Amino acid sequence: MITIQELLYNRGLEKNVKVKLVRHKDGRQNLYHLYKNHRSEFLAYQSSQSKDVFKDVDYIVSFIGEEGVFARFIGVYQITYRQKFAEDCFHYEMIEVPEQYDDLRERVIIKWSNAISWHQWIKNEMEVIEIKPGLHYKQFTDYFDFILSFSELKEIVTNQYSDWKKVLSITKGVYLINDTQTGKLYVGSAYGENGIWGRWSAYVLTNGHGNNKMLKELLDYDPLHGNYFQFSILMLLPKTITADEAIKKERLFKNKLGTNSFGLNNN
Repeated sequence: MITIQELLYNRGLEKNVKVKLVRHKDGRQNLYHLYKNHRSEFLAYQSSQSKDVFKDVDYIVSFIGEEGVFARFIGVYQITYRQKFAEDCFHYEMIEVPEQYDDLRERVIIKWSNAISWHQWIKNEMEVIEIKPGLHYKQFTDYFDFILSFSELKEIVTNQYSDWKKVLSITKGVYLINDTQTGKLYVGSAYGENGIWGRWSAYVLTNGHGNNKMLKELLDYDPLHGNYFQFSILMLLPKTITADEAIKKERLFKNKLGTNSFGLNNN
């Protein structure tokens, strides 16, 4: 058995500092979504407490609770300042300690001891159950069985996950981007040398707009707006299709979905 304590100490966590393990789980909101897509809001959630639970604590080791008694490691944070605003309002300034733990973040699953207590001193050993791919990793199963959030797409492209890259780089097709904040749609087509993989990689490299005019305008106004995008495939195209033929199929879906009149296409 290996414990989270062993992993952290082997990566340089000091043994003579005061450390708490913290398991975040909240039935009122989706903490996965908050952590991945709105990091500043998650950090504010973590830094504000109704009780002085981090009094005299130097570092917290942060986890997001999963089903049952399991929890996923998301980082180590140093507490640099503590302030009491009221009897039921405490705020802690925190900075993440990234270097030693980057390859563990979002991948390490532990079995949480004493599920009733969501914050515990590090002396309470907890077993590492599994070391997984990242938080939102999905295995590729079928062209039409998935909808990828932008954070999922970024993880897949950035880490060059082979199951996705192998299939999508040889696949041409018509795809859909759904802006989940407004409900507006964008239809595009991928017919270049690296297929859908190459086209979607361009969205990751440009923070979500892929050099599309209306998407770029959204991101100029709000650089984080890409976090509302979802990606899926509408239709597969033959490997031998020409650019003109692919654009014709793309135009067909634009007309079906009304994306020129009511969505995010402008041609």
